[in-house]
Amino acid sequence: MLDKVVIANRGEIALRILRACRELGIKTVAVHSKADKDLMHVRLADEAVCIGPAASTQSYLNIPAIIAACEVTDATAIHPGYGFLAENADFAEQVEQSGFVFIGPKAETIRTMGDKVAAIAAMKKAGVPTVPGSDGPLTDDSDEILAMARKIGLPVIIKAAAGGGGRGMRVVHSEAALLNAVHVTKAEAAAAFGDSTVYMEKFLENPRHVEIQILADGQGNAVHLYDRDCSLQRRHQKVIEEAPAPGLDEEARRKVLIACVDASKAINYRGAGTFEFLYENGEFYFIEMNTRVQVEHPITEMVTGVDIVKEQLMIASGKKLSLRQENIQVVGHAFECRINAEDPETFMPSPGKISMYHAPGGLGVRMDSHIYSGYSVPPFYDSLIGKLITWGVDREAALTRMRGALDELLVEGIKTNTELHKRLVRDSHFEKGGVNIHYLEKKLSM
Repeated sequence: MLDKVVIANRGEIALRILRACRELGIKTVAVHSKADKDLMHVRLADEAVCIGPAASTQSYLNIPAIIAACEVTDATAIHPGYGFLAENADFAEQVEQSGFVFIGPKAETIRTMGDKVAAIAAMKKAGVPTVPGSDGPLTDDSDEILAMARKIGLPVIIKAAAGGGGRGMRVVHSEAALLNAVHVTKAEAAAAFGDSTVYMEKFLENPRHVEIQILADGQGNAVHLYDRDCSLQRRHQKVIEEAPAPGLDEEARRKVLIACVDASKAINYRGAGTFEFLYENGEFYFIEMNTRVQVEHPITEMVTGVDIVKEQLMIASGKKLSLRQENIQVVGHAFECRINAEDPETFMPSPGKISMYHAPGGLGVRMDSHIYSGYSVPPFYDSLIGKLITWGVDREAALTRMRGALDELLVEGIKTNTELHKRLVRDSHFEKGGVNIHYLEKKLSM
């Protein structure tokens, strides 16, 4: 087992990693910016190292500082959490070249999956269903681009190969707008990601966002932990997630679960990973793979009983996957509401001091959060301050429990999006299940 782990992150995920390490008897090192000296995981870690000022570019994105923290504390591994450097192939490479264990996939895997064109090619080869589109990057040949769009069928979407988080995408509904859209997206991709490569896909009008959680040990063993629905989104950012995804075609679900496990073995994947799909008319279409632990991993843990972060740590220590597919079952249903420090009407960030905090409790209620009464939410980072998760024997029971938990949640001194969640979990369309990825945007614009 790993001896000591540097937690190269902040907030709730850093505290989540610390708890998993503690259960496995692994010592922890909290690296933090000057603005984060009062974070809860910094207080609880065996050691803490300040790696820079508040700006993430000088702290949580500062690769030399993080590796130096490993060296001075005699740590053996680094857990990147999510965000920041979690899917940075250069970081993973430098960690391992420095003699430490990167708790995640190999650098080449991250690199391949981070390039949308290469990822789609790898998935096609592995038998994972993909969205109809270009077989590779778009060239500068106008006739070829137009012919491809006609073959795929309008509308199409132009995507940056290095894009993510909803950036570097443009929907095209007419041939007249196509060439200009390609040109503009290339320019934006070059400016935002340093890579002008773009590709074309069929644009699905009303899809859902469904993802498959996998675990693999890089030694030929892989399992899936079933699926999640993450369709309730605003500006491509998830708001509420649930597991399992409701109302899927069961045969299509069975096939895609098997395909994801086979693909994980084919690319020799190591660690926790998530295959993300668009789902429409009973069909799955691969869009990308996240090579890290997801924000919404707790709902999968709630319905399967598998501790995903502990599995990451054991895989990173060189152990073979102990889980067998036939022993992994979905029991009940779970929801997760992302609690953000933001105005529920304008969505503007709301940093500041929390004067009072009360976390909901009771059977089937879980609150993953780093905040406490007296804690000051800094203005420098993502506004996520917690994740409220509920479990029930079925979807209705889990949703009922979420309504009660949201009513019980108390955060005073700053604004949060709790009121938005209270409205959403009582929304008649959401109650039925199966809303598409455009539903929330349209609801908020009414």
